[in-house]
Amino acid sequence: MDIRLLLISHASTAAMRAARFPADDPLDARGLAEARAARARLSIPDDAAAFVSPAVCARDTAVALGLAATVHEGLVDMDYGAWHGRRLADLAVEAPQDLAAWTHDPDAAAHGGESFSELVKRIGRWLDALDDTLSKSVTQAKDCALSTAASSAPHGTQNVVAVTHAPVIRAAVVHALGASPAIFSRIDIAPLSMLELRHSRRGWTWWPASP
Repeated sequence: MDIRLLLISHASTAAMRAARFPADDPLDARGLAEARAARARLSIPDDAAAFVSPAVCARDTAVALGLAATVHEGLVDMDYGAWHGRRLADLAVEAPQDLAAWTHDPDAAAHGGESFSELVKRIGRWLDALDDTLSKSVTQAKDCALSTAASSAPHGTQNVVAVTHAPVIRAAVVHALGASPAIFSRIDIAPLSMLELRHSRRGWTWWPASP
């Protein structure tokens, strides 16, 4: 199955604006307003099968964008271990070497959670299994909405949208390009960004010109 995947990063949270690692924070009023305002700009296809990270901020974003999205564990944010909820400024004082390593080394995980290299492997598995995920969803759908999406996409291509986290989208780009995880610090994903990947017989490719 050919797939057109639109990856959307969730709206900003109070934790992000305070330079704090996430701790499953919901969107505040500002984040919700930004997500609602982005709804028209993002041009999400009406027939897209929609998935969302289990995180509250991602689910809040999906709702604000008008998506009836299925929660998928494969889209969960990077595991920050003991750093969940911690401020970067505090860690820069308490553990400067660990923080510096995490910022530049894709294999570093001093916090006891997930390294970026591990995240790339996890998200790669999710991407490569997406064809099967869609096929099962179409088979099991009881209301015809998802089945219609699968059959109405142009040229036999299935439109998919996934609301998730910036590190997850970074990892998806690295996997699609077959690049070294070491480039992760050179990829910036802003809140409510939309990035397009496509899957065909060639595998995954990045389409940076997505609207």
